[in-house]
Amino acid sequence: MKQSNFPYNLYRVYDFYRSGFQQMRVGKTLWKIIAIKLLIMFAVLKVFFFPNFLQKNFTSDKERADHVAEQFVNTALQDKKENNEKETEE
Repeated sequence: MKQSNFPYNLYRVYDFYRSGFQQMRVGKTLWKIIAIKLLIMFAVLKVFFFPNFLQKNFTSDKERADHVAEQFVNTALQDKKENNEKETEE
């Protein structure tokens, strides 16, 4: 049976990428720009454009859970109804 070289292969992959990133010049700047853009998208925009709807509109965890469950059921029923209507049209 052949012995696994997994740790060695994992190190080779890591070393390959590390040496590649060390030799980059423009690439490092581009990765920094990408990281900053992702930080802005996920951290800053979330705070301003995606308020915590459940926290604001419901006082208890049970009310929040009931609302989410109701939304799932309503969406599923609506999708099923639309699919049935499409099937009868065809």
